[in-house]
Amino acid sequence: MALALSLVCLGIWLWLFGARSRFWRLRYLPAAASASYARVTAVIPARNEAEFVQQSLNSLLPSPIRVIVVDDESTDGTGELARRSGVEVISVSVKPSDWAGKVWAMQQGWQRARESDTEFLLFTDADIVHGEGEIDRLIQMAQNTNSDLASLMVRLHCESFAEKLLIPAFVYFFFLLYPPLAIADPAKSAAGAAGGCMLVRRHAMDLLAGFSTLRSAVIDDCALARAIKDRGGKVSLMLADNSRSVRPYGGWRGIRDMIARTAFYQLQHSWWLLLGCVLGMLLTFAAPLVLLVSEGTRTTTVLAAAACLLMFATYVPIVRYYKLSFIWAVSLPFAAAFYVYATVVSAVRYRRGTGAMWKARVQDPA
Repeated sequence: MALALSLVCLGIWLWLFGARSRFWRLRYLPAAASASYARVTAVIPARNEAEFVQQSLNSLLPSPIRVIVVDDESTDGTGELARRSGVEVISVSVKPSDWAGKVWAMQQGWQRARESDTEFLLFTDADIVHGEGEIDRLIQMAQNTNSDLASLMVRLHCESFAEKLLIPAFVYFFFLLYPPLAIADPAKSAAGAAGGCMLVRRHAMDLLAGFSTLRSAVIDDCALARAIKDRGGKVSLMLADNSRSVRPYGGWRGIRDMIARTAFYQLQHSWWLLLGCVLGMLLTFAAPLVLLVSEGTRTTTVLAAAACLLMFATYVPIVRYYKLSFIWAVSLPFAAAFYVYATVVSAVRYRRGTGAMWKARVQDPA
């Protein structure tokens, strides 16, 4: 039994290593040859972001980008802070019941932006501090590759022990689900984006009538990528060098809730898919380590060690991206176990009809 299990584990990792579009290889923006002069409008949906919005705006204001902050019923003075920075601030109109809150705010921003002759829309979150010149590089890359949607996975907040264990794993699992090389390949069906920083051609947004077909999307970034790619558009996803999120996650509970907010939605609310996800995660990430440390035959140990080696080797690049010691690579099975737990929490909350809370709004209720 142990021998068969170790063979299966190694087979999984050989397949992931060789047939999953090299998901572990980090893709960065190419260096910009010159400053970009495209007409760009940044749309920042902001709900109670007073703690972070000023830092985000300060990172954008040196550029010639037009900035629109969409104040989404904030009660902490977010809109007033943004106005003091001299940017355009609009308040959302009453949200229709069939729209998700953030998606409605982005729709309002798109409608205002299209009143001008903008070429690109930059949808970015209010907690993102953009690295110097990084938006120029993103624009130039989109122009050079004719991308309709070019997004940046910014460096997420990673300082506490919980964040060091779980946030690099979040990016790793995201790239496992949405390999950047596969996303960029028109012949492959993969489509994904990082919602913290998305540069979209106006033409692509106009074809979709903005977010009207995505109005109830909980995972709005990937839904937008899917809609654009399904219509023949080109999508790309890169890692940021210097752009980062300054929002801490609030420890174990905060990260659990962040995962649980969308996990069961991602599984299409299917209990069978949940079962498959749990078993698949345990078999892929936990079983190799358990087999390695258990007493077994030499063959079983060698096979398990090979599976673990492949697992840890694919995790090292993202661990190093977060400036952590490569030793953190061995924590991946433990991070995977936490993600399984959070996914089950997501399903239980859906079953109870509570959904997930985000910015004091219920998302994805049963």
